[in-house]
Amino acid sequence: MTDTVADMNQVLAEADCLVNEQQVQAAIRNLGEAITDRLKDSNPLLFCVMNGGLILTGQLLTQLKFPVQAEYLHATRYRQETTGGILEWKLRPDVDMQGRTILIVDDILDEGTTLCAIADYCRAQGAAEVLTAVLVDKQHDRKAKPGLKADFTGLDVEDRFLFGFGMDYKGYWRNAPGIYAVKGL
Repeated sequence: MTDTVADMNQVLAEADCLVNEQQVQAAIRNLGEAITDRLKDSNPLLFCVMNGGLILTGQLLTQLKFPVQAEYLHATRYRQETTGGILEWKLRPDVDMQGRTILIVDDILDEGTTLCAIADYCRAQGAAEVLTAVLVDKQHDRKAKPGLKADFTGLDVEDRFLFGFGMDYKGYWRNAPGIYAVKGL
């Protein structure tokens, strides 16, 4: 069955807004300050994880107060589904990482399997240091590794099916201006 615009509008109408747009913007400013403090003198290479990291990366870049080289990569486990599968590389980065500090930017740290695989790939390509930044850390005990945390986190959010600000529901609502939880999920 194909979801219709009416179906997706109903999802948003029934969803719980967990974090409003102003709170998200404040979290991005805080991320920008923390990342600037840590990386301003390190000439980092920033990778946006597509598609989820697109909105965060676009807004975060304007908060970074140092020169940064920005690239993108695309690895996914979801493919517009609501549960994760096997990691699929849609686009591997084609840039020299040897000896560089890498900052991987993504929308959410859920279980962390994708983020860990990307970080491992960067290390295997010779990165000197690999750091991660996420807008949301979903609070639960199903992380890929015990105690897994991003190096920079904007918000801690409850364990529900989230969408908005880069996170999607069946491929839709990445553009929702806050962070929402699907009703009943």
